[in-house]
Amino acid sequence: MRLKVNIREVGDVTIVDLSGRIVMGEETASLRETVAKMLQEGKKNILLNLADVSFIDSTGVGQLVSCYVTAENRGAMLRLLNTQKHIPDVLRITRVDTIIPRYADEKAAVASFSS
Repeated sequence: MRLKVNIREVGDVTIVDLSGRIVMGEETASLRETVAKMLQEGKKNILLNLADVSFIDSTGVGQLVSCYVTAENRGAMLRLLNTQKHIPDVLRITRVDTIIPRYADEKAAVASFSS
């Protein structure tokens, strides 16, 4: 299943709604290209909404970390939203939950960019 990407803006925060699987191949390339394009466009606050992500493998986790580091290196911030399903276990086991800030509530996530 191909990763579907929908981009929307809430104030100065760019929310990327992801749907499908984040796995090695086209899916991780799509995520990488999406974040790279937003950074090229000067977006500074990026929120990846994982509510409709059904599965993430180790390559997908690595790509999340890569996107986070790339954003930080370019003076941008990246956060995760809606990681409540099975994804928190993957993030906890890989310790990514100690690196990338994550939120369960969109309003709180958007507000976190202001603080």
